Amino acid sequence: MESISDNALMLKVQEGDLDKLGLLFERYKKVLFGFFFNMNHDMSLSEDLVQNVFVRILKYKHGFKATGEFKVWMFHIARNVNIDNFRKNKFKHSDSLDSWEDQVLDEAGNQEMEMTKIDEMSLLEKALIKMEPEKREVITLSKIDGLKYKQIGELLNCSEGAVKVKVFRALQDLKEKYMLLEQRL
Repeated sequence: MESISDNALMLKVQEGDLDKLGLLFERYKKVLFGFFFNMNHDMSLSEDLVQNVFVRILKYKHGFKATGEFKVWMFHIARNVNIDNFRKNKFKHSDSLDSWEDQVLDEAGNQEMEMTKIDEMSLLEKALIKMEPEKREVITLSKIDGLKYKQIGELLNCSEGAVKVKVFRALQDLKEKYMLLEQRL
């Protein structure tokens, strides 16, 4: 079943074969979870948002056009789910960064090498959190979720060149924030 393209599976879903949506879910649940977790740093919320994406995929299945890539269409929906969640919970705060760091440290164990890696990742996460949401989103889509610049351009309604500039600037901003945090240690 791996050989069937995402677009072909989605076309089957449009025709009423809802089992194929389960295959798409299996293919993309981790990718979407990573996207949401990098945007909000809340595991439970991220799981809920992944579910919301697939509910919307089912609800708006007839809006899928086979001329484009399913993955790009799915990330359009994911971005909207994330924006809707942000608007709905604008004034609510998720777990504090300290609480999140405690969870990471509890799961890491006592090995010194892992601790160093966790410290570096924690610093990187802190730097990522300090970024504007638009820059964080571009980095998440390009570097963590592995979308191509062309796909991100389709998502953001801009050219591939504009995406390259956005990613470059976001990475520069991330580097500056990381270096500042590192100097404070």
